[in-house]
Amino acid sequence: MTTMTLREQLYRQIDSLPDEVVEQIADFALFVMARRQIAPAYEEWGGNQWQSFALDQLFREEDEEEVVYSLADAQEIYRP
Repeated sequence: MTTMTLREQLYRQIDSLPDEVVEQIADFALFVMARRQIAPAYEEWGGNQWQSFALDQLFREEDEEEVVYSLADAQEIYRP
């Protein structure tokens, strides 16, 4: 299977999942990217994108499972 076929198949599968599962997949992708020291795309976000993200986070459903990170996780991801 080619990389492009795999990406397309993964995209279709993710697109059909509920939002809360997609959020968990996104969290995992950020974790893997941090482990491999790959900069996330949001480092290039403009003010409007950050504002939209902040509003989305503010109005999330409260019954969603909260993702808990430890201080070690934060130190691993944070690069001054």
